Amino acid sequence: MKRIPLFFVILFFVQYGFCQDTQNIKQDTIRLDIKQAEQIFLSKNLSLLAQQYSIDSARAAVITARLYDNPQFSFGSGFYQPETKKFFDYSDKNKEIALQVSQLIKTAGKRNKAITLATSAIDVQQFQFYDLLRTLRYVLRNDFYNIYFLERSEKLYEQEINSLKSIVPAFEQEEKKGFIALKDVLRIKSQLYTLQAEYNDLQTNIDNIQSEFRLLIRAAPNSYIVASAETNPVNTGIVSQIPYQLLMDTALVNRPDIRVLNSGILYSQNNLILQKALAKPDLTFNINYDRQGSYVKYFNSIGVGFPIPLFNRNQGNIRNAGIQINVNKLNYDIGLDKLKNDVTTNYITALRAEKLLLSFDPNFDNDLKHLNEEVFKNFKKRNLTILEFLDFYESYKQNVLQLNKLRFNKMSALEQLNFSVGKIIFNNN
Repeated sequence: MKRIPLFFVILFFVQYGFCQDTQNIKQDTIRLDIKQAEQIFLSKNLSLLAQQYSIDSARAAVITARLYDNPQFSFGSGFYQPETKKFFDYSDKNKEIALQVSQLIKTAGKRNKAITLATSAIDVQQFQFYDLLRTLRYVLRNDFYNIYFLERSEKLYEQEINSLKSIVPAFEQEEKKGFIALKDVLRIKSQLYTLQAEYNDLQTNIDNIQSEFRLLIRAAPNSYIVASAETNPVNTGIVSQIPYQLLMDTALVNRPDIRVLNSGILYSQNNLILQKALAKPDLTFNINYDRQGSYVKYFNSIGVGFPIPLFNRNQGNIRNAGIQINVNKLNYDIGLDKLKNDVTTNYITALRAEKLLLSFDPNFDNDLKHLNEEVFKNFKKRNLTILEFLDFYESYKQNVLQLNKLRFNKMSALEQLNFSVGKIIFNNN
């Protein structure tokens, strides 16, 4: 009697043991639909919370820009009296005290221009927040649907593995009685071990996506997300119902990365205005009192001072601000070209994925599943050869996996189109 190759025996126990360990880890199951996942994401995601602090920091900068400069106070006292040759001589005759109070007065509207610049920085931070939100939401939704369809494929593997496991003992008994050849038993076992290896790879893929998804919603590391989704949009022509130009116009208005670039131009323009104002000299008003240090006792005076803009007229900062405007305008044009290309490419991709799925018979799933059940029943009744059975089983598995992949590609294309437009146009809730 031929012996089963050692490789298949080892592979079986490794796969069986790994599946058991994985089941022990996945104890905390969380069942979510896409709407619930987004609500948790918006309230718990740390990256969003950190970006919100950046907005608060920009608002604090506006408060700082609104504040006036503090007055300056100085005090002077005699240190050494040469006539009496005493240090710190504070007798009435020799007492010397000098006081000064000064106030800086900014000219050319520098304060208001600084407030305007700080306010425009808030817009930049807010649109950066929305761009981060757009990016993370896309990852969240794409991962969610990826998990959903991979879990459907996971169920397929579980069904096929359990089916083959149920017939292996019967075949082994038949082989011992001499009713079937050992090679037929080995073919069944080989198919089973192959399915278990593929199942392991699929679970590894799911675990990686689950890990990223858990980080987005801050779920516990030992939790397992079960995605619950409405898949009707997959089989409907929703993309072809939306005009291309409408998507492009929506993107131009809503894309936060474009609005960041546009706000950057406004910020640099406001900065140029401020830098030109900084070239104008500020005034310093002061009030002085000197008890004995001046030409008369109890001297008091008022004065004004200002720097003479002879050498430093802020030329470098003014020039740099002008250059930055040109750089930001170029970046805006680059972003605009990228936006148009993104929307066009993703619209074509979504249309192609939709057209492909619509060409499928909507009853294909049920018909294929029913046929698979009948094939399994006939195989157990010996109405089919083992080669016919395994060939159909492999064909059935590949068809289901391919359908799940095509459906995910359609959902992923819709989410990519939402991302490129900057707004959830195709809501697959």
